Amino acid sequence: MPNMNPKKMDMPLQDPNVRNKNFDEVALGYTLEQAMEEADRCLQCKHKPCMNGCPVAVDIPGFIGKVKDGDMEAAYKIIKETSSLPAVCGRVCPQESQCEEKCVRGIKHESVGIGRLERFVADYHIANGSTDVVIPTSNGHKVAIVGAGPAGLTCAGDIANKGYDVTIFEALHKAGGVLVYGIPEFRLPKAIVQKEIDGLKAIGVKVETNMVIGKVLEIDELFEMGYESIFIGSGAGLPNFMNLEGENLKGVFSANEYLTRFNLMKAYETGVDTPIFKAKRAAIIGGGNVAMDAARCAKRVGCEEVYIVYRRGMDELPARREEVEHAEEEGIIFKTLTNPVRILGDENGNCIGMECVEMELGEADDSGRRRPVIKEGSNFVMDIDCMIMSIGTSPNPLILSTTDGLDANKWGCLIADEDGKTSREGVYAGGDAVTGAATVILAMGAGKDAAKAMDEYIQSK
Repeated sequence: MPNMNPKKMDMPLQDPNVRNKNFDEVALGYTLEQAMEEADRCLQCKHKPCMNGCPVAVDIPGFIGKVKDGDMEAAYKIIKETSSLPAVCGRVCPQESQCEEKCVRGIKHESVGIGRLERFVADYHIANGSTDVVIPTSNGHKVAIVGAGPAGLTCAGDIANKGYDVTIFEALHKAGGVLVYGIPEFRLPKAIVQKEIDGLKAIGVKVETNMVIGKVLEIDELFEMGYESIFIGSGAGLPNFMNLEGENLKGVFSANEYLTRFNLMKAYETGVDTPIFKAKRAAIIGGGNVAMDAARCAKRVGCEEVYIVYRRGMDELPARREEVEHAEEEGIIFKTLTNPVRILGDENGNCIGMECVEMELGEADDSGRRRPVIKEGSNFVMDIDCMIMSIGTSPNPLILSTTDGLDANKWGCLIADEDGKTSREGVYAGGDAVTGAATVILAMGAGKDAAKAMDEYIQSK
């Protein structure tokens, strides 16, 4: 008889007033007993609706059944059949809008904690599992992957397991893409990311860092080097701004730069050379997960007042509900239905304030969300010394500008079909380079689909 507790097992967390002063992981993870108890809530549905919500098609009831039985290594093997990065997915995937949204237990009560169980299984394997590696038999073909983010890593892992000689070309000095430069340590420890990357290297995947494709090498040159197919998973790292008066003032940053200084360059650690702006009152513009990350980082380095400024209401925030709750617990102040119109500076070029307007929600727009409308005469000034823009990112145009035959849309995103095939023969693409900024798991799904299509393309030649 399954455990019919209507609520999922609570995740142990650091105390909010302790964690908002450190960069240690907020969620502490289940114990073995907690994981097995939560796994017992799974009804083991024969039609497996939860799998329909997983972009990489993990056999969710299968691995949860093994957790219930206490066989964590078997559970891990089931997850790894389709997911290259289980320890990452268990932490940052929006399970509440994917697999857990489809969970039958969630119809009347709370869904099974699928993401929490995936994280537990992956962490248990890292701590206790077998380190034996099975190196795939070579098939004599080689492929190139551009970008070592979630799409590129997944594509590399899947196609390497088919016997291909795989090389990843990464622009930064460290592999991981957004997993290492974008997501803070307190949400995704970088040691976890490195473990996943080391696992790919163990099966033969090569990683070349400081390789800016389009500058150091071009796509055409990769083909000339003998790579038979190329996957572009270069992400969307070009920050968007609002083109407001005062955006060039000191103290105004993109969330991309701000978070990279923390996450990749460890600006919060004592003794590092990376400078970081120490604000007293900071406003983060935007309502997604990146905005929450930037706000929580600012709080952790001593900012007295940190505001999330978002033009819609709390119910419309695009960030994960869990991240919003964690931010609120840590003292982040939410100024919703508010939008900046001008940034104010002093005679020395420093940000000293932000003129805003109040908003109200009107009719629904093309996305289905109610459109924010300015309240006339509602202008007011917020006293701040730091503004961080978190209103989205776009793909870097470098690859497009140096490669013939690649089609893109008006936002600069590469055009690819559902298998990742682009307009250039032998070139596939996926993740944020195609969709614009989206989730880790959707990028992984695109990498998986492209690996399958690349294999079929090469084998049919």
